[in-house]
Amino acid sequence: MKNSALLLIVLFSAYSLDNIEAQQCRPSGQIRGRKPPPNQCNQENDSDCCKDGKYYTTYKCSPQVSSHTKAFLTLNSFEAGGDGGGPSECDKQYHSDDTPVVALSTGWFNHKSRCHNNITITANGRSVAAMVVDECDSTMGCDEVHDYQPPCDNNIVDASKAVWKALGVPEEDWGWLEITWTDHA
Repeated sequence: MKNSALLLIVLFSAYSLDNIEAQQCRPSGQIRGRKPPPNQCNQENDSDCCKDGKYYTTYKCSPQVSSHTKAFLTLNSFEAGGDGGGPSECDKQYHSDDTPVVALSTGWFNHKSRCHNNITITANGRSVAAMVVDECDSTMGCDEVHDYQPPCDNNIVDASKAVWKALGVPEEDWGWLEITWTDHA
């Protein structure tokens, strides 16, 4: 009986902590999509284009960072002409797809506080260090500045091809992957 009670307490505590973390970052609003002008939304890497009249959720925050922050890895090109749009927010430059670089959702990007810092991304039984060079904007989108793409979710690590390669993910599976990440020590 004691073991059962202890197990219930542990399970309830874990559930409560997950619930608290999930509640800490609520949507901050919505934006209405508008149809991109012809040839104005780069769909490289299967990027989405905004749909006219659809509402997209926005976030000013991201889940709390821990020693194993859960996130989704997405694929982005940081090169000139790539689906990332303009130059990176941290240094106003483009970066090679062969360099392990990432953009973080707005809350994690935290007003450029992680610019040029490395984070460690873990998935597929491997880890890779990648430099933060850009923001995956969770507050705005569907405009020219954002390549007519919707706002990012609040839990995105948008990564170059080099990150996907380092994690050993087969190329046909690139695009969306559950990961954990942490600030590089």
